[in-house]
Amino acid sequence: MYTNDLRNKIKAVEAPRKVKKNEKSCLFSLLLILVFNLFSLSANAQCAMCRAALTSEGNTTKAAAVNDGIVYLMAIPYILVAGIGYAVYRMKKNKSS
Repeated sequence: MYTNDLRNKIKAVEAPRKVKKNEKSCLFSLLLILVFNLFSLSANAQCAMCRAALTSEGNTTKAAAVNDGIVYLMAIPYILVAGIGYAVYRMKKNKSS
């Protein structure tokens, strides 16, 4: 009986130290993210051929096609992740029932 009370007291004393470590690591992470966002370098992410094709004023269908392609390529990973997330959710829901 006495040892259980002593263990509970020790756990209660040790708990605040873990919270402080989490707070420090969280603050460090936020500071690191802030520094990287404030001091980022700008990059030109287009190849020379795409840039030349899109900056010409004569043909706007190429620019629209490139923009549609970017949206298409961007949407596929999000749809896959959402599908996998939904499948995991369904599996966990069926397990808990």
